[in-house]
Order: sequence, then C-alpha cells, then structure tokens
Amino acid sequence: MQAPRKSSANSVGRQSTPSSSRSSPAPGNGTGPTHRVTRHELGNSSRGYNREVKSPKKRATEVRSVLLETYGQPVWRNRLPPLDELVSTILSQNTTDTNRDRAFDALRKSFPSWEEVRDAEPAGVIAAIRSAGLANQKGPRIQLALQQITEELSDLSLDFLEDLPLEQAKEWLLRFKGVGPKTAAIVLLFSLGKPAFPVDTHIYRLTGRLGLRPENISAEQAHNHLAALFDPAMYYDVHLNLIRHGREICHARSPQCERCSLSDLCPFYQARSRKSMNE
Repeated sequence: MQAPRKSSANSVGRQSTPSSSRSSPAPGNGTGPTHRVTRHELGNSSRGYNREVKSPKKRATEVRSVLLETYGQPVWRNRLPPLDELVSTILSQNTTDTNRDRAFDALRKSFPSWEEVRDAEPAGVIAAIRSAGLANQKGPRIQLALQQITEELSDLSLDFLEDLPLEQAKEWLLRFKGVGPKTAAIVLLFSLGKPAFPVDTHIYRLTGRLGLRPENISAEQAHNHLAALFDPAMYYDVHLNLIRHGREICHARSPQCERCSLSDLCPFYQARSRKSMNE
C-alpha cells in the first residue's frame, strides 16, 4: 500500500523521555488497594451491585468502574512519534519496562537519528539494545522496518498513519516482521490516539479469570473480542488499569484474591473459594 508522504524531523531526539512511555500504567487518582475492597464496601455508590445475570458489555463496564474506583483515571502522557513508539514497543517485547527504556536510551545515544540506526552495522544496533533481551532478533527487525519505510516513503516517518482510517493504519503496521496485533495496537492507541485495544499477558490473564473472554481464544484473537466488549472511550484506562491490577494483585501464580477489588465479579475467585470450602 502506497502511503501519502509527510515530511517530519527524523531525529530520535523528538520524543519525550522513554521513561514516560504510555504503555506503562501511570498512577491516577487512586492509590491502589491496601486491603480487600469488595463490591459490598462500595455498595453505597449510586451504581450499587446485584447478582443478576448481565450482558458481557455490562459486566465489562462494571469491571472498568471498579478499576477506576480502585486506581483512578490514568493520566495521558506525552505522545511519542509513531516511529519512536514502534521501536520502543518492539524493544518491550518479552522484557520489563525498565529494560526497554534502558535499551531505547542506549540506542538513541549510540545512533542519534533513525537514519543512523537504519544504516548501522547490525552488530552495533544489537550491542546498543542488549539490555532489552533478544537483541539478536529485535535489532535486525528494527533495522528491517526502517529500511522498508524508507523504500516505500523515501522518508523515515510514520506520522502519515494519523490520517489513515484505523484498519488501514493497522494493516500498515502489521506488515513489519515482529509486529503483531499487540505492538500495532500500542502504536495506534498511545501514539496516534486511535481506538485500538492492546492485549498483553496481564490483560489476557485477567480477562480470562474475569470471564470477559472465551477461554479457548488466543491472545491475538482476544484483541478483536475485547475491543468489541469495551467502548472505545474506555480503552486507555481499562488497558492501563488492568495491567496495573495484574502486576499488583492478580499475579499469574499467586493471585492476592483477598486484596482484590474485583473478587465479587470474578468467576475464578468464586470457583477457587468453593474449592477451598470443600477441602
């Protein structure tokens, strides 16, 4: 697909500091649970709680409301240019935010412009991003993406994606090796402000436990399912608050159900409690 050409600065220095990446949960007005805050404790709110059978969208909206009561509204942070966000998100794959930011900083320091990253010896790029892990895989993928963009646009920028419809912009990003639905959705949502819902491992785990998605769908398939379940205006705060809840409370191996503000809405917790009572 040939894209419109749009001139922009190519220096990596355009972006805000990597530590302000929007793909990390940001503190909102909430302070996080210091004890188990159940729906019964929140029962005086105008929304209230009852155990009637509700539609999936209604349940999703309730989950979102409890997360907002628990953690507050995440603050929108300064956007990175889409090309910077793409590189940062590739670096973030299978590593921590700290390692991603360290690798991005090192890459920027070693190669001040994206042209320099594109034209560098692969070994130099790999060495610069070593702290992100899988550097032998991520380095060539970043360089290949930069080369593809140059060949098609004669300009190292993805700013033109802002003017494309959502599906076309997503299609453009998915053409790059190593870019799947999650990476594309992060660029679309956080850099371009488009209605995409990224699903990481925390979100996939939590939505499964909460019964918000079928158990037998993959993480890739969950993107479309959850995007249809939540309203687009909810995507940003639901994404970040689910990740925060997964990191702080709903761990993969030892979930802290006794501290969970979502336990009254959680089939996983209810099944776990019944099993414990029967033992």
